[in-house]
Amino acid sequence: MGFKYRPMKVRDVCRGLKNLGFKPIKQKATSHQHWIKDVEVNGKNYRYKVTVSTHLAPFQQQLMKSMINQSGVSKHEFYIACGFTC
Repeated sequence: MGFKYRPMKVRDVCRGLKNLGFKPIKQKATSHQHWIKDVEVNGKNYRYKVTVSTHLAPFQQQLMKSMINQSGVSKHEFYIACGFTC
């Protein structure tokens, strides 16, 4: 049977981002969390920034796609990092 991509809760997404090496940015009075990760590839520094819209949880596929694209990993890798198994 195939892997099922289901809507996630805020804690699932935050767990996955932490497992992928992201760190939260200090939050001011907002319903959005920002997570960053600095990566060096071939001597160049890249920064990935993921915005988690906590007020829209549970996250549907369109918002999940946006967060996954911001993280720079595949959909499958993101779900595995969040604790979901095949």
